[in-house]
Amino acid sequence: MNVPDSLFVPMAHKSTAEAIVRPRLSFWQEAWLRLLKNKLAMLGLILIIVIAALAVFGPLLTDQSYSKQSLLDGNQKPSALHWFGTDELGRDVYARILYGARISLFIGLTAALIDFAIGIVYGGIAGYFGGRIDNVMMRFVDLLYGIPYLLIVILLMVVMGPGLLTIIVALSATGWIGMARIVRGQVLSLKSSEYVLAARTLGAGAGYIIRKHLLPNAVGVIIVQVTFSVPSAIFAEAFLSFLGLGIQPPLASWGVMANDALPTILSGHWWRLFYPAFFISMTMLAFNLVGDGLQDAFNPKQRR
Repeated sequence: MNVPDSLFVPMAHKSTAEAIVRPRLSFWQEAWLRLLKNKLAMLGLILIIVIAALAVFGPLLTDQSYSKQSLLDGNQKPSALHWFGTDELGRDVYARILYGARISLFIGLTAALIDFAIGIVYGGIAGYFGGRIDNVMMRFVDLLYGIPYLLIVILLMVVMGPGLLTIIVALSATGWIGMARIVRGQVLSLKSSEYVLAARTLGAGAGYIIRKHLLPNAVGVIIVQVTFSVPSAIFAEAFLSFLGLGIQPPLASWGVMANDALPTILSGHWWRLFYPAFFISMTMLAFNLVGDGLQDAFNPKQRR
């Protein structure tokens, strides 16, 4: 039985059969599009932007001072004059929350950047050279990892004295270990790739290969680790300040405010502990949501 050709409709014209219908996207563009589709990650990003904006511009919205004391206004409930109430010395809790946001975010971001810088250099060298160099460097990492964290903080407090610089140094003393291990693992898996062998054959040095080939291909995992390092540093600062080992008066941080509010919680002054705890929780939640979203966005298995 002969079927006429008129009954058949071609799926595509010969001139457009091999045309690229979907626009070509780079790795970063695909990762950004996947991140935009993650509602929780975008919620976390919005929260981070709001908290950062409050830390920068929030004090302009009130005429209250974070350090001005007035015993007659001590422990007042939230009102139109004092949005978040006052503490036992009459200091405005809202102003102190905003000022504490600057301290906490500064410590978190600074510690994360220091961990990033030390971790990628240390882990990149250990992973690229391998062998005896890798063994010695990683045994040093294991030694640091076995030292109790609070012991390092107490020793630094004795040597340097309590303060903002001491907190940053304490958080950075061992905070880079996780970054170094992750970078080392990525470099170990990438250094046997064809493009690395080709670069080595052409005479490229170790520093050039690590900087131009290995680290750029591991940047997704590194960015995710940095995102998780920020809330860890913020919580560590709050924890140390809560124990009295962190920021000292007249400076204010969320951990210091929580420590000052704890003895008065049974007196019904709930606002003094609620607001610093709330902002600590929201900040850590926001960074963790963004970190989870970045982890999914940079995952090669998510590519379509």
